[in-house]
Amino acid sequence: MIVHRRAVTAVLAATTLLLTAGCSSDGSGDDSPGGGTGPASSGTAPGSSPTRQAAEATPPAKGSVKVLRTVTEGLKTPWGLAPLPDGDLLVSSRDDGTITRIDGRSGKKTELGEVSGVSAAGEGGLLGIALSPDYASDRMVYAYFTSDSDNRVVRMVYDERKTPGEQLGAPDTVFKGIPKGFIHNGGRIAFGPDKMLYAGTGESGDTGLSQDRKSLGGKILRLTPEGDPAPGNPFPGSPVYSYGHRNVQGLAWDAKQRLFASEFGQDTWDELNAIKPGGNYGWPDAEGRSDDKKFQNPIAQWHTDDASPSGVAYAEGSVWMAGLKGQRLWRIPLNGTEASADPQSFLKGEYGRLRTVVSAGGDKLWLVTSNTDGRGSPRDGDDRILEIQVS
Repeated sequence: MIVHRRAVTAVLAATTLLLTAGCSSDGSGDDSPGGGTGPASSGTAPGSSPTRQAAEATPPAKGSVKVLRTVTEGLKTPWGLAPLPDGDLLVSSRDDGTITRIDGRSGKKTELGEVSGVSAAGEGGLLGIALSPDYASDRMVYAYFTSDSDNRVVRMVYDERKTPGEQLGAPDTVFKGIPKGFIHNGGRIAFGPDKMLYAGTGESGDTGLSQDRKSLGGKILRLTPEGDPAPGNPFPGSPVYSYGHRNVQGLAWDAKQRLFASEFGQDTWDELNAIKPGGNYGWPDAEGRSDDKKFQNPIAQWHTDDASPSGVAYAEGSVWMAGLKGQRLWRIPLNGTEASADPQSFLKGEYGRLRTVVSAGGDKLWLVTSNTDGRGSPRDGDDRILEIQVS
């Protein structure tokens, strides 16, 4: 069931539908036997012709990664990351249910407060966070979290004038009813170029939900900031933007406003997908590439030991994908909505499990580790945020 706190006061005009894109247990690959790196997918670009793709500049087949600095360390179960306009960062703690501000220069940590209603267990808890598209005026922080009954999206006023620890207002629930489970809770949220709110959900271990368009599990949802189905969605009156997903963990747009999503596989293939509005991504009938024409094929796939993908970001013509069990950062160079060369990995084993990657502008990225989530092996400094330079 979907419940909205407030109805939309003004219907936002949809200009265009974005061409966009989607799976192992919460990044651990704990249900995955693993194997070697899979090749880039040969799937065609949703909604794009070969001529259009050929006209787009493609990045070099090989790239590079340079770690510039450790921004901060000593974090506990970090999950979501939201850069502030002044260069500071907000980071969520899955298990503690708190949001902390990180000084972008000194790395100093200041706890904003605890998000009430979070029920952390298994892969659930306080997950993705995002700033309102009107953050400069409304000071709203959005969060996706697991409650006692479901997964939901809330928004809170962030008031810096209040005492640290008390700076978050009461959560205003804008969307609820997303299935919860000990595993596969999804959790990534992001505002798109259209200022609509996108949310990646999981099927909570119930595989039948993914193909059921009436269910919110195993989907990418597209919502207004108030939590209503966004204008122009592919299924009228529904928040569902794409379906047939197992557990969506990363969302990012390229320079042409096309959406890409990472997704945990089960026993064989993890995926990076280019999301097509209304597209069916196959789970549980297909894992990885399929010959069935009714399913959208991934643009790249990996054996689950090499990825267990989480957050994704776009920079320098490539999608950058954080790997949990794979303990590495993947670069997938793009030609339109196809991979233009084989994926390339960096930082293998150097920082442990990698949870979240976010654009820091230009050729810079923020990268968040995940070694305190119960499946990693904590190391000196525990979890940290890195600033990296990529090409």
